[in-house]
Amino acid sequence: MADSDSTEADRRLDRAALIKAASITALAGNLILALLKISAGIFADSLAVLGDGIDSSMDVFIAVMTLIVSSVISRPADKGHPWGHGRAETVATALLSLILFFAGAQLILNSLYKLMTGVKTEVPGIPALIVTCVSIGGKILLSWSQYLFGKKADSDMLKANAKNMAGDVITSAGVLMGLGFSIFLNIGAIDLITAVLVGIWVIKNAVGIFLGANAELMDGSTDDASYRALFEAIRSVPEAGNPHRTRMRRIAGFWDIDLDIEVNPGLTIAEAHEIACRVENAVKERIDGVFDIMVHVEPAGNEQTEGYGLTEEQFRN
Repeated sequence: MADSDSTEADRRLDRAALIKAASITALAGNLILALLKISAGIFADSLAVLGDGIDSSMDVFIAVMTLIVSSVISRPADKGHPWGHGRAETVATALLSLILFFAGAQLILNSLYKLMTGVKTEVPGIPALIVTCVSIGGKILLSWSQYLFGKKADSDMLKANAKNMAGDVITSAGVLMGLGFSIFLNIGAIDLITAVLVGIWVIKNAVGIFLGANAELMDGSTDDASYRALFEAIRSVPEAGNPHRTRMRRIAGFWDIDLDIEVNPGLTIAEAHEIACRVENAVKERIDGVFDIMVHVEPAGNEQTEGYGLTEEQFRN
């Protein structure tokens, strides 16, 4: 048991180190890109490029926030946080989505204001095109690195950041197209229209990230495969009957699982306990990243109204 606890502790420390490395990579890359795009947006008079730079500056803030989170989630459980500090990552992911949402909304409002009030808009300069091309290449590399870090650490926060950066690639490609048309047709308003579209894309990504984080904060799960594996594991132990009140929740990439099983009421406590241990081992063999599992044993035929959790029948329906 001590070896198992030590292994889980080591995994959490390794995971925190991966998140920290990903954060430093994202921080350095996005800081360079943000400075380039904001400078080019101001110098070349392009609101679309400036908005793209602001989006990258948000990524810088996100990287700093991720660094802070990596130090928080590596802390061991304590009296105030008996489940550990893993939920800090989920809270940070939700905060990330709100930051993105308001940044996108602000960009849309500023661009629409200029379009509706007829503010004269200059045609962007060539430097804006060059910086946008550099941004596309840089964001592709950053998105791929965040995805690899996120996959290895099984971190929803890093995967969300990778998705955000992949969206930035599409955003920058749209900005590049808008700049091309604006310069070729000599129409400055195209840059403003492009900025509005950039803002809409940012908001779309923000909503998607928030919905994923909210599901975890509400102890929800859309992962049917994991529940399916859980019930299959229980069925592999013949003496464990009628699995019910099963609950699975994610805490920073790890599973916390609770379930009830029924056993022969004539068994001794030791025999029932041995069956529960076999169920635990079967679950851990089929589901990766189990942080904790609690198996409650009841006598077969126990008549009791359950207020929460799932039976296998409820899951299949």
